[in-house]
Amino acid sequence: MSEEIRGIFNRIAPVYDQLNDKLSFGLHRVWKEMTIKWSGAKLGDRCIDLCCGSGDLTIRLGRRVGKEGRVYGVDFSCELLDIAQTRSQNIYPDLNISWLEADVLKLPFANNYFDAATMGYGLRNVTDIPQALGEIYRVLKPGAKAAILDFHRPDNFLMRQFQQWYLDNWVVPAATEMGLKAEYAYISPSLEKFPTGREQIAIATQIGFLATTHYPIASDMMGVLVVEK
Repeated sequence: MSEEIRGIFNRIAPVYDQLNDKLSFGLHRVWKEMTIKWSGAKLGDRCIDLCCGSGDLTIRLGRRVGKEGRVYGVDFSCELLDIAQTRSQNIYPDLNISWLEADVLKLPFANNYFDAATMGYGLRNVTDIPQALGEIYRVLKPGAKAAILDFHRPDNFLMRQFQQWYLDNWVVPAATEMGLKAEYAYISPSLEKFPTGREQIAIATQIGFLATTHYPIASDMMGVLVVEK
């Protein structure tokens, strides 16, 4: 990921969770639970949560695999990782979670290492989507799945118009109130460059994933890409 994006996430770290709740009306919690379910993670598994941010999805994954399992939360923002680790230790100290500052384009793990993987709002921000998916493919065990949650541009014209209105009139003003207008204004242009669900499936298939599905959620304004090695 670029230093510019790293800087954005370091700056928004203190209010990241508060903004997520406000901007999604709390629905991001439901979307994250769906993502974990589609990842196929189960009790005792060794899993990875990429672009883990403040650790919300990671902790949920940790609860899914239990004390018998292990989860690695990986992000390139040291500020967000500090928040994630503190939250985990304060609320779920018994979970077997390790926090690691690393680049998702070059993961420090062996081939065929993980039973499942998740990613929330990270794929859109990497500088090389095929390389990121290739790294996920590399570290997953054969037959393992990854579930990747992110924004999505709806196919329906009216829903696309509504999504743009939501970004312009709800997301950016809410971020502006917290002094983070520039940091959240980037979402709209990043979406314009982000592959659609069909395009994501094509990229994942080309990399070698045997089964790929893109589930539209939130009226197609969000999506979860599910891939199986």
